[in-house]
Amino acid sequence: MTYSFQLTVDSTAPHDLADWWAETLGWEVEPSDEQFIERMVGAGHASAEDTTRHRGVLVWRAGAALRHPEGLPGAPRVLFQLVPEDKVVKNRLHLDLRTGEDDVEAVVGGLVARGATRLHDGRQGPSVWVTMQDPQGNEFCVSR
Repeated sequence: MTYSFQLTVDSTAPHDLADWWAETLGWEVEPSDEQFIERMVGAGHASAEDTTRHRGVLVWRAGAALRHPEGLPGAPRVLFQLVPEDKVVKNRLHLDLRTGEDDVEAVVGGLVARGATRLHDGRQGPSVWVTMQDPQGNEFCVSR
């Protein structure tokens, strides 16, 4: 049997981190259905404390998700979910961003300008990469 999956990232500020990764990947944040949220609160299935406003839009406080802008079948969804604690240890799973024809150093420089941290450069045989952290400390790599 074949399964699909979504990647879930813990975050203390999931909507802000979803915005950062949407810009980084060229993906889009899934739009919020404000009327649905209002109906769920009105019917007692959720409370006003389960919601917040992000960039003026009513959203679920618990998280935000990204999707590929072309709706590619099988493309994973990335969910950023609210957790109360900051990240304290190294990730056991991370994203490897492949730049294709784009210059790795230029991409890394742009990410640093937007709040990422460059940790170190790696090399194994002909493969080279840059290990980085997003604004909340989640590790990822950038390579060609």
